[in-house]
Amino acid sequence: MQDKIQYGVLQWGPCVIRFKIPIDVHDVQLLLLKEGKASKEDASPELAGVLDKEVHFRDRDKFKDFFEQSFSLYNHAFGSWKKSTKKPPKYYLEKLWCNFQRPNDFNPPHSHGGALSFVIFLQLPEELKKENQEYKGLSAGPGGITFLYGDGDSYAINKHSFFPEERDMYVFPAWVKHWVYPYQSDCTRISVSGNVIDSMKLNQMEKNDK
Repeated sequence: MQDKIQYGVLQWGPCVIRFKIPIDVHDVQLLLLKEGKASKEDASPELAGVLDKEVHFRDRDKFKDFFEQSFSLYNHAFGSWKKSTKKPPKYYLEKLWCNFQRPNDFNPPHSHGGALSFVIFLQLPEELKKENQEYKGLSAGPGGITFLYGDGDSYAINKHSFFPEERDMYVFPAWVKHWVYPYQSDCTRISVSGNVIDSMKLNQMEKNDK
């Protein structure tokens, strides 16, 4: 019967994109690592993570061009996926912080404020990669991440779990729930996250400041 009847599958849910941050003269990965390690501005009181260290970046403007290109890429992907002809909003980086995860640290299920959020994986030590490869369970495993959408899982794919690679960047709606698993290896996993607002929210914030 499957060979005789044509059928389609309806797909819906959040638009999450993944890409490798580019290697260029102004290496974004190295610059983010350098700035994250140099910062002393504690971000942990504002965040959900149970991590060794979380710090705000001192100067977000250094990365303005890179993030504008990243958000433009998201707009293009979402427009193609949704087949929308509407003019996409402009996005602005509201917050940017660096996460330093050590053994037994974790990030519990949480979501973010704003319109979009993202995570960039800057440092994934070999010890952690090996620990994850040797993991035999059903979750994303040590140092892995899960995105969740919806409640039920019968006849549905309601979550994506994976172990990332260095230079991977994920951009997703800020309301999408996600979490990070702990690990045992004696090493530091470093990532960068941020919250993004759209032009409508920015205009409202500017009006409130007047």
